Amino acid sequence: MFQRLQQKWKVNGLQLLLILCTFAIGGSLTGFAGKKLMNFFSIEQRWLWVIIYIILITILWPFSVLLVSVFFGQYAFFKSYIRKIGKRIGIGKTINNRQTTIGNDQKKANDQHEAIPLITHHSSLTNIAIFASGAGSNAQKIIDHFRNSNHIKVSLIVCNKPGAGILSIADREGIPALLIDKEKFFRGNAYMDELKEKKIDLIVLAGFLWKIPDELIKAFRGKIINIHPALLPKHGGKGMYGNYVHEAVIKAGEKESGITIHYVDEHYDNGDIIFQARCPVLENDTAESLAQRIHVLEHIHYPAIIEKILGPAK
Repeated sequence: MFQRLQQKWKVNGLQLLLILCTFAIGGSLTGFAGKKLMNFFSIEQRWLWVIIYIILITILWPFSVLLVSVFFGQYAFFKSYIRKIGKRIGIGKTINNRQTTIGNDQKKANDQHEAIPLITHHSSLTNIAIFASGAGSNAQKIIDHFRNSNHIKVSLIVCNKPGAGILSIADREGIPALLIDKEKFFRGNAYMDELKEKKIDLIVLAGFLWKIPDELIKAFRGKIINIHPALLPKHGGKGMYGNYVHEAVIKAGEKESGITIHYVDEHYDNGDIIFQARCPVLENDTAESLAQRIHVLEHIHYPAIIEKILGPAK
């Protein structure tokens, strides 16, 4: 049963435990609050008391689990979960897309994965290359997500750091890995031959710390995406990665942070925004504790957004 839930919700074992704890404590809090509120009503008929109590706890439950989820770092999951329930019963169908301002432009970022532009590809199989520099937790989630797909395949892992965890993942998963060096990447042809050989349709940056060369951006215009651990346009730019970003968010006194999935252009963290998801910044947060909630958002949304922009099988 637990394995089925992990597969259905696309979470790891620890996340599943935190989610189940949130359900349990949130449910208990709902029942407790419901009974306390019922004391304010003088209802003699038992059947009427039961009906009102059921209505009351139905209203209270979403608020209770969202409140508890903040403390367990599962706010993003439950926000999405409750919205899905709402849509199924006909609530929230007219919610507008969030808008975020980039300079003088307004670019939409929708937590429901709607209105996301599709990437054009010309064959029945879409090949993804994942560029990563570190442990590869996002890459692993993407690989897991498309493991049984008939039309989307992670065909290449590109890494610039010998000994990085992502290379172990590539070896374990049987995915070809390409270890690159600066000379060829920045002053050569940016490994275009290797990418063409694998018929790569989309480049996914998942914790890749080198700037993408202009030649590669021109060749894959609109087909390179990145995930940034903050709400762009704030806290982006050169040197803003990992805990440096979270430290900047906390230092700035932000009340919320999140993730931004965006196209890559010639400038750091500047391409058009595809999607954003948010989480609260708590009063006692450290860079490490905030990073944990950001990682949850990354793991939930990045694979789903990639699938969304690639569109259905042809």
